[in-house]
Parts: sequence; C-alpha cells; structure tokens
Amino acid sequence: MHTGEQYHQFMLASQRDRLVRDRFQKLALDLLPSGADVLDFGAGTGIDAKVYAANGHLTFVHEPSAAMCEYMTQYCRDEIACKTIITAASPLTCKVQAVTANFAVLNHFADHTALFEELSLVVQQDGFVLANMLNPYYLGDARYGWWRANIMNLVRRGHYAIASESHIHRFSPHVVTRAAAPYFRLERLIPRGFGWATDLYMFLLFRRT
Repeated sequence: MHTGEQYHQFMLASQRDRLVRDRFQKLALDLLPSGADVLDFGAGTGIDAKVYAANGHLTFVHEPSAAMCEYMTQYCRDEIACKTIITAASPLTCKVQAVTANFAVLNHFADHTALFEELSLVVQQDGFVLANMLNPYYLGDARYGWWRANIMNLVRRGHYAIASESHIHRFSPHVVTRAAAPYFRLERLIPRGFGWATDLYMFLLFRRT
C-alpha cells in the first residue's frame, strides 16, 4: 500500500505516466469552456486539480483514500486556502461542466451504471465526463497469466476482473458506453488503430445528453 507521498513521487518520476497525464490534461483543458467548473473524480494527490485551478477552473476534488487526501492538502494547500480547489465529500455536492477521472479510477468499479446515473446529476447539460481507463487489449500485458486467462472473458462479455488487492476490472469500451446510457453518449475514443495494441490507457469522452 503506497502512502500519498510515495504515490505522488512515483507518478511524477515516471516518464510514461507524465506523458499520459500531459495528454489527458491537454484534452480536458481544450474541452473545458473558459472559467468552467470541473470535478476531479478520484483526484489522488491533486496533480491534475492543481493544473485545472491554475488555468482558471474552479476545481472540486473527490478522493476516497485518506492517504491521498492527506498529501493533497499539502500539495494543493495554497489552492485550497484560496478556494480554487474545494474538497467534495460526495460528487453530489457540486454541479459542474465536466468530470475528469484520470489513471484507471473507473477500473475500480465492477459496474458503472449507478455511477453514471449519479454523475448525470452532477454534470450540466452538454457537459462531459472524460475518463482514462486501462486498455484491455494492450499487448504489453500478454506476458501475464491473468491476461491470457481472461481473453475469452473479454471477447464474450467485454469485461473481466483480476483477483488482487486493488480489485481492478478491465472493460471494453462498449461495456462502459452501455453503462453510461441514457445519460451520456460516447463522443470520442482514443486510441484508434494500432494504438489498441501499444497503449496501456484509453481515453473515453462522454457527452451529457
């Protein structure tokens, strides 16, 4: 189990993760209207939230891990003091233009139906949910026995779980899209083509209907 500080330092030290985070942040900021509010769902130590706030977006943060929250209060103390970052004990306490969920936050859910229904009460009309999820087709995972053992589950059901302490689930995009309906429609999916074999993460952009 990582402490908040250990996780924070690991994420900043990993070149691969920094590149993924930069792409995710750029996409989120390009999509956000000027001055729009955002909820960072599963905010971790506040790395993304700090960037959103610096770009003029009032940022609500929801993070269930006490260790992550503890370090976030240090890393984002100035923004929290100025109320450009606001802690949300529940997503339902805010109404925003967008929800972002970076680095496999949604992979900790076994089913997203109830979650998207809740987020439909949070996201304003024509707003969006941007999620970064683990790519179940990533061939770099083929060296692991759990990946090979679940290929048929992925083909048949579009979903499988890995027995581990982290309770991580893998989903094909169509399973998440089905769970998001009727409140959200899939507007964009990244990667395309060969990226399905080479990219560990996939970005899913859902538009509020």
